[in-house]
Amino acid sequence: MKIAVLKGDGIGPEIVEAAQVVLNKVDEKFNLGIEYAEALFGGAAYDVYGNPYPEESQKIVEGCDAILMGSVGAPKYDAVEPAELRPEKGLLAIRKSLGLYCNIRPIKYYEFLADRVVWKKGLLDGLDIVICRELTGGAYFGERGHDENSAYDTISYSRPEIERIVRDAFEMAKNRDRKILHSIDKANVLDSSKLWRKVVNEMAPEYPEVNCITYMWTMPLCS
Repeated sequence: MKIAVLKGDGIGPEIVEAAQVVLNKVDEKFNLGIEYAEALFGGAAYDVYGNPYPEESQKIVEGCDAILMGSVGAPKYDAVEPAELRPEKGLLAIRKSLGLYCNIRPIKYYEFLADRVVWKKGLLDGLDIVICRELTGGAYFGERGHDENSAYDTISYSRPEIERIVRDAFEMAKNRDRKILHSIDKANVLDSSKLWRKVVNEMAPEYPEVNCITYMWTMPLCS
C-alpha cells in the first residue's frame, strides 16, 4: 500500500506526522507493507511552485493507493491573486481530478474517553452516526461571481451526482445496526434540493431494510 503524504500548512504537518505514528503501528502489527510518498500541497506548494496543487504533486498522488492529507491555508495566503491559486483551491482541484465525491465523517462516542469530552456526562451516550457530505458538485463547483456590492454562487447537481452518494449512504446504512438513513435538504425553496429528495425517494425502495427519513433543513433561533 502506497500512501501519498500531503502535510499541508499550519497544524497540518503536526497532525499528519502523528497519524503516521499510528499507521506505522498498524503496519507493524498487520504487515500491510505501507510506503509513503511525500508531496507539497496547499500553501506549502504555492510557496515553491506558485500553485497549491502542482503537476509534480499530482503525479505522486495519482501513483498512490491512498492519500493522507493535513489541513491547508493560512492568513498570509488570503490576499493571493488570482484567488484560484489560494491553498483551498488545491482541495477542490484534487477532489475533482480524483472524483472524491463522498466525504465520510463518522461520529462515535467511546466511554473510555469520557474524561476527554467537554459535553455534560450522559449527553453523548450511545452516539454513533456517519455523515456523508457531497464534495464535487453544488456551490463549490457551480458558476459564481462578485463585484464590490454583490456576489452569487450557483448550486447545481445532476442526477448521477446525487445517485452515487445516495447509494453509498444507503449501502452504509443497510450494514449498520439501526439501518436508518436521514436525508436533509431544503426542498421547500431550492430546486436542487427538490431533485435531491426526488432521487432519494426513488432509490429508497431498492433498500427495503433501511428506514429512510427525509428532513427539511431549518435554521435554529436562540434568544
